[in-house]
Amino acid sequence: MKPIRQLQMGKAGLSDAFVEQVRSVFENEGMVKISILKSACRDKGEAKKIGEDLVDALGSKYGFKLVGYVLTVIKFRKDQR
Repeated sequence: MKPIRQLQMGKAGLSDAFVEQVRSVFENEGMVKISILKSACRDKGEAKKIGEDLVDALGSKYGFKLVGYVLTVIKFRKDQR
């Protein structure tokens, strides 16, 4: 079993460059964990909004789960929405 790819989101937040970086990771991976640093958001509601915006930017084959300040983003084979 290979390790899960991990990224960090800093004070730049959800930029176009970060979305492209996540998209490039999904060319070879099926799952990525993103640690949201305290400089990127202040509360869990804001972290959930970041997850929803990221999945919307990636497309309909992606889903996420938020545990604490760690987003786990998964790519599915079929459209989920």
